[in-house]
Amino acid sequence: MSNKFHIYCKYLLVSGMASTVVSCSNTRFLKEGQMLYTGAKIKIENDTISKKEKNDLQAALEANLTPKPNSTFLGMRPKLYFYNIAKEPKKDKGFNYWLKYKMGEKPVLLGDVDREFNKDIIVNYSENKGYFNAKASYDTVSKNKKAQVIYTVRPGSRYLIDGVKFQKDSTLINQEIQGLTKRTFLKNGKPFDLDVIKAERERIDNGLKERGFYYFHPDNIIVQADSTVSKNHKVELNVKLKDNTPDLATQQFSINNVIVFPNYNIQDVKEGKYSIPMNKDSLSKYAFDDIYVIDPQHKFKPKIFDRALYFKKGDLYNRSNHNLTLNRLISLGVFKFVKNEFVVSDSLSHKFDAYYLLTPRQIQSLRLEALGRTNSANYAGSELNLNWTHRNFFRGAEQFKAAIFGAFDFQMGGAQDANNIFRAGANAQLSIPRIVAPFRFHSSSEFVPRTNITLGYEFQNRTKYYTLNNFTGSFGYLWKENARKEHDLKVIDITLVSPANVTDEYKKISATNPAMQRIVDKQLIFGPTYSFTYTNTMLPKTNTVYYKGTLDLAGNITGLVTGADVKKDKEKKIFGIPFSQYVKIENDFRFYHKFTEKSSLATRFIGGIAYPYGNSEYIPFSKQFFSGGSNSIRAFRARTLGPGSFDPRTIDKGAYFDQSGDVKLELNAEYRANLYKFLNAAVFVDAGNIWLLHDDSTRPGAKFSKDFLNEIAVGAGVGLRLDFSILILRLDLAMPLRVPYYEKGDRWAFDKINFGDSSWRKDNLVLNIAIGYPF
Repeated sequence: MSNKFHIYCKYLLVSGMASTVVSCSNTRFLKEGQMLYTGAKIKIENDTISKKEKNDLQAALEANLTPKPNSTFLGMRPKLYFYNIAKEPKKDKGFNYWLKYKMGEKPVLLGDVDREFNKDIIVNYSENKGYFNAKASYDTVSKNKKAQVIYTVRPGSRYLIDGVKFQKDSTLINQEIQGLTKRTFLKNGKPFDLDVIKAERERIDNGLKERGFYYFHPDNIIVQADSTVSKNHKVELNVKLKDNTPDLATQQFSINNVIVFPNYNIQDVKEGKYSIPMNKDSLSKYAFDDIYVIDPQHKFKPKIFDRALYFKKGDLYNRSNHNLTLNRLISLGVFKFVKNEFVVSDSLSHKFDAYYLLTPRQIQSLRLEALGRTNSANYAGSELNLNWTHRNFFRGAEQFKAAIFGAFDFQMGGAQDANNIFRAGANAQLSIPRIVAPFRFHSSSEFVPRTNITLGYEFQNRTKYYTLNNFTGSFGYLWKENARKEHDLKVIDITLVSPANVTDEYKKISATNPAMQRIVDKQLIFGPTYSFTYTNTMLPKTNTVYYKGTLDLAGNITGLVTGADVKKDKEKKIFGIPFSQYVKIENDFRFYHKFTEKSSLATRFIGGIAYPYGNSEYIPFSKQFFSGGSNSIRAFRARTLGPGSFDPRTIDKGAYFDQSGDVKLELNAEYRANLYKFLNAAVFVDAGNIWLLHDDSTRPGAKFSKDFLNEIAVGAGVGLRLDFSILILRLDLAMPLRVPYYEKGDRWAFDKINFGDSSWRKDNLVLNIAIGYPF
């Protein structure tokens, strides 16, 4: 009697319940005859399989059983208890409803368990994993109104693959399948596994899709298993096409015409302005380099589709170019909806037309934003922005953005009028969806590379201190290898800082503090910058990472050519302004670990150094590092920490001065958990500091040295995050645990904590209010 059979798939949906708590008293809420289901246990009776195989099979079988018992915590079931003690609510809202159905969990009873169904699951799963002729039975153990089901499995020996045959004949599709056999997942000596067989069918389907078989489907393949050919629990697999495979699925298609509708909308279709398939006689007037662009109003240059589309007339269809084309059209940023259709135009020669139906976004938009804000530096203020966006500036999907803004910030508390800040300015950016360069740049990424040109101006007035004019400009490229890797190269990045007015009061302050004088010096900064970003945080993985590395090179070639050396009194100038020369490197690494769907750990490390040389003795103030604030070490107010062990309390309170440094180290760790719907909580610890590379007589202890670990600041706190989908409002309350400017041996502040002292709370509790997560 033949033991040959066909493999089939059985899909099971297994419900899971969130984990939390219970107590023994829960059984008193049960009715007469009811028993609380406490779970199932799998016993495997087979001495011929290894311990690892037995453990893997047992874990998999238990995971497939249904239903799951009530969740427990330290042996108790608090969720079940909340359900039991809460009264039945009259409405789907209110405290009782929240306690019973949100915090609580309905009891899982023995009567809810279909033991025969679970037995079938056990047998099916075991055989799908190669344990043929498996048998199962069950027994129920009950005590004190609690019941457990014990399933006993006798799986038999596991069958191994002993030979794999792929159908051979003269048909084109089977010849193509033969060409895919080298990378088969079905290996001799490996266990028979239905999941592997399903993956093999998907692999073959993917391979055929790359070879023109657009209408093929994994279900067109059948894998037959024959255990009569071999002995000793071995099975031979035969991979072949099903007899009822449609003819269309076995045909290899190529592209005939490529037709683009860049202004597609349903209303025009209803009015009969165009239809699919389109009349071939009307296509000729829209021809462009083997592409037909149906754009009577000439809203788009046809050239952009030549760059975005990876299908050309005569090309063999393949799935990679299919998906690549759709993604590149989306990444142009000008189309709201992108879809395509393939319509058979010549069934004899197996050709179809590729139609791309593109619905544009709103081409122009004008947005007015009014913002109110506070920060941990005791500043409050408002900002007004007027933004104009044009998404098809030169009819080539170029994005042009222009904005004008005005902002006013004042420092709260006391007579601090001298610290108020007024800013106003304008900026513009032109983003071109290609690389504009004297060389050819080829990208096979699904993301269109961009050339970005920016110009900006900002007027800044710090009341009673100084007024600055800041001019910025850049030209560079942004491209992504894939969804995880991004490169941003600014070939030239220019900043010009020109003081318009410096008050006598500020001149007196800066006369004794060179660092403050450098803020208002004329500064010319130019050179290339490059950043690389890698992230896989968008993937549904337990562990994900984010990394961004930045390299900033200013005035390097110019300084080398001119022989600039400020230490030898050879300072060079351009238009009468000394140019900056330095190298700056910064690294930002983040690691995320997901414990459950509602809890996770987020960590971040920042390390950076900026080294001045040649024409510069110091790093420009705007390019230095800062520490403290809502996105840094939250126990210290913004830009007040460091450098090193310098004590900011020694600064004249009437003189405002942000603390800056040439070296930065920072480490953050944050545990995040969801409490209820939009309400999230966090517990965090931050550590780090900034330092100078050179001695500064006005800031003793600021230089980086081998003693830097003793100058690390540490803060900790708790936070609430209100997640409203459109924005996340974050409130973090932090306090310092280690203060680097205290005396050595007395920098840990645990013994100074005194929540009952109002003056301690005022000096040490820092409330950070911000939008979004800190990292």
